[in-house]
Amino acid sequence: MAPRSKTPTTEVRALRIVQADNYPLYVFMLRAQEVLQFADISRVSRDEAGKLIGYQRPQVRKHIQEIVDYLDSEAPILPNPIIMALSSQVRFRSTRGGNRTRDDGVSDTGRLTIPLPQEGKPKPAWIVDGQQRALALAKAQRQDFPVPVMAFVADTVKLQRDQFVRINNTKPLPRGLVTELLPEVDSPLPPRLQIQKAPSRLCDVLNTNEKSPFFGMIKRPSTAGSKQPGAVITDTSIVEMIKESLTSPAGCLFPYRDLGKNETDFDGIVQALTIYWSAVRDTFPDAWGKPPEKSRLMHGAGIRAMGRLMDRIYGAIDAIRADAPELVRQHLFLVAPRCRWTSGSWEELGHRWNEIENTPRQVTELSNYLIRVYQNARRELP
Repeated sequence: MAPRSKTPTTEVRALRIVQADNYPLYVFMLRAQEVLQFADISRVSRDEAGKLIGYQRPQVRKHIQEIVDYLDSEAPILPNPIIMALSSQVRFRSTRGGNRTRDDGVSDTGRLTIPLPQEGKPKPAWIVDGQQRALALAKAQRQDFPVPVMAFVADTVKLQRDQFVRINNTKPLPRGLVTELLPEVDSPLPPRLQIQKAPSRLCDVLNTNEKSPFFGMIKRPSTAGSKQPGAVITDTSIVEMIKESLTSPAGCLFPYRDLGKNETDFDGIVQALTIYWSAVRDTFPDAWGKPPEKSRLMHGAGIRAMGRLMDRIYGAIDAIRADAPELVRQHLFLVAPRCRWTSGSWEELGHRWNEIENTPRQVTELSNYLIRVYQNARRELP
């Protein structure tokens, strides 16, 4: 029997810091040319089944070029480390006498053995933070530029994604990217992120369920335009609409939360949203499914304002009634003649149809107008 071929490796000098028994941190140095030789960039996307894979944002060419220009300047300094997730195949060996200071029990120096990249196989590391810097380093003239690296061991995308969201929590990431990743993070999150988790998961269901009026219509960072030519609504508009109703005591979705048990009736919420927004689609067929520049119903302002009207309508209708779909349509018909989603002017608001913007003030103005029209129309009913 032929001996098994040994995986080629390389060694780097490293500092090991033990924060948790299963996840030691390693600090070491790579040259500019080595960063992308050892590490892949996992960009957020979805597989054929619609499952979220990856976690990195798309390239930002201008920002990358700015970093390249700086690296090619006379005396560049790049103190921010690139954060990587390493394969569990890495091995650390402490160096005898390598510690210059008294052993503190949580850190030591040594040699980190990393598998070398092999053709046809995944690279031994993934970049969790520092994507733009890594791409810039690959383009810089000085390929021997030393780069600090902070790494932890994680084979699973789940752990890598968890760290990515936490690391980038205070940075100006696209809101849609962070929002889309949240349902995939299982560990405890800061309160302001936790509150976005359920609405984002519901947004996914509405976008992927064929019975949903929003099926294939919601733009998420992971979805390429070629795969969803009909995606005309930004996911943040849907998420904000759901979150507002779910978290406000006056919202129609609020009763679906059991705060004592920290449980949410997702099936009930999906049913209520599907009934209401299907009725909206049927009430405004000429405005439904168009890009927001052609229909303000599909615009963030329209989605959020109609979401607030949803709270009022469901205040008068029980969503679990068998005739709820027809009743919602009847209630929407009360405001339909006064809506100007694709042409004309919202006369009482003093705006042409396409001048409504997704700002707090105009969303509030439009919401109040729709609710006022609805309430007045109900009073006039026999």
